Amino acid sequence: MRYLYSLFALFLLALAGCSAPNETAKGPVVLAAASMQEALDAAADAWADKGHPRPVLSFAASSALARQISSGAQADLYISADTRWMDVLAQKGLIVPETRAVLVTNSLVLVAPRSSAPDLAIKPGFDLAAALGGRRLAMANPDGVPAGRYGKQALESLGVWDSVETKIASGENVRVALGLVSRNEAPLGIVYATDAIADPHVKVAGTFPDASHAPIIYPIALLKTSRRTETKAFLAFLLSPDGQAIFAKYGFGGAR
Repeated sequence: MRYLYSLFALFLLALAGCSAPNETAKGPVVLAAASMQEALDAAADAWADKGHPRPVLSFAASSALARQISSGAQADLYISADTRWMDVLAQKGLIVPETRAVLVTNSLVLVAPRSSAPDLAIKPGFDLAAALGGRRLAMANPDGVPAGRYGKQALESLGVWDSVETKIASGENVRVALGLVSRNEAPLGIVYATDAIADPHVKVAGTFPDASHAPIIYPIALLKTSRRTETKAFLAFLLSPDGQAIFAKYGFGGAR
């Protein structure tokens, strides 16, 4: 009798093992720059519509995500808003080097609440401080977040950083900066062109010349911690003409 009970117990364990979800067959976990949110959500939906498990998406500042990965966060793909944080992970041996590619590009703009005054002509020496009217300029943290660093580069290049350096309302990522302008808590903000498209409560008050800052490149790479079988296929989809068409719809540029 004890032998029969043992066989029955083994049968139940085997059955439980067969019915347990296969982690490797689930959708990939993607850690992506905050500015990718709408476009990557649309790409994930399109992928799921093809019969694949929908990827799990997590958005934050590229710097914050890179630190999470460095600290052991389990994920499959990383998309950064600049090459610097991808380089950090590459130097630590945390990405699969041969999978690294340029996913999309972006532009930098000055945004204002939709009901605000006329646009500004962004040129060397333009009076940004006067346009703020004693209030603050919203932007992502210029000391570590890509959008903030690009913004500071542009303002330094145009010779106006010193006039506004003490008037910065710094956000933990670009969407925080966008939100300050959207809610009229700041009269102006520096964000990506794609962020401006995503928020109906703001308008583009001016576009920064491409030459005023480093090229805004979004690299993507497979992480060494990846265990999900769908990951490489989803990466290929994002880089394919179908995937690129989705990003273009949301204002991103292709690889230059």
